Amino acid sequence: MPFCVCLITAPEGPVSQKLARLIVEEKLAACVNMIPGIHSTYWWEGKIEETAECLLLAKTDKLKVKALIKLVKAHHPYRVPEVISLRIKEGNRDYLRWIAESIGTPEKKQRIPKGKMK
Repeated sequence: MPFCVCLITAPEGPVSQKLARLIVEEKLAACVNMIPGIHSTYWWEGKIEETAECLLLAKTDKLKVKALIKLVKAHHPYRVPEVISLRIKEGNRDYLRWIAESIGTPEKKQRIPKGKMK
């Protein structure tokens, strides 16, 4: 199963912290990094908006992305929250195994290069 990094923007503070915690608790990602201090400029309802936000980076696999989107939409204050999934084509196989183990990816669905975990 291809591994993914999901990009999620949210208001800084308790909202981002709650989302990150829920995502990990529900095993929809092995890890969520929160990067505060993002300044977003975007079109919304016909005009340009500017907002201070936090960027969440969730490491997961493709099997979990739809459930992750559903959770974010249910708990996010924005009507149209950003959740974008980017495939991880290569990476540290030990880290990829850790992602799979942390979120319960079935072994037969894992596509991790062969070799021993060090």
